[in-house]
Amino acid sequence: MQYKKMVLITLLTSSMIMSGCSNLSTRQKNAAAGAAIGGVAGAVLTGGSAFGTVGGAAIGGVIGHGVDGLTSKKK
Repeated sequence: MQYKKMVLITLLTSSMIMSGCSNLSTRQKNAAAGAAIGGVAGAVLTGGSAFGTVGGAAIGGVIGHGVDGLTSKKK
C-alpha cells in the first residue's frame, strides 16, 4: 500500500510540474519528461530507495536531453 501511494504521489507531482513547462524548448521538455520517468522507474526498480530514485531521474534526464537530436528533422 505504501509503495502504491508513493508512485501515485510521484506521478501527480510530475504532472503538476510538467504543466508549468509551456515555455520550454523541446530539448528541455524531453529532459524533464525523461527525469520524471527515470525517477519513477528508479523508485520501482530499487523498492523506493532514494538513491535509486535520484539516480533514475539523473539518467532519465540525460537520455531525455539527448532524444531531441534523434527526433528533430535536420535539413
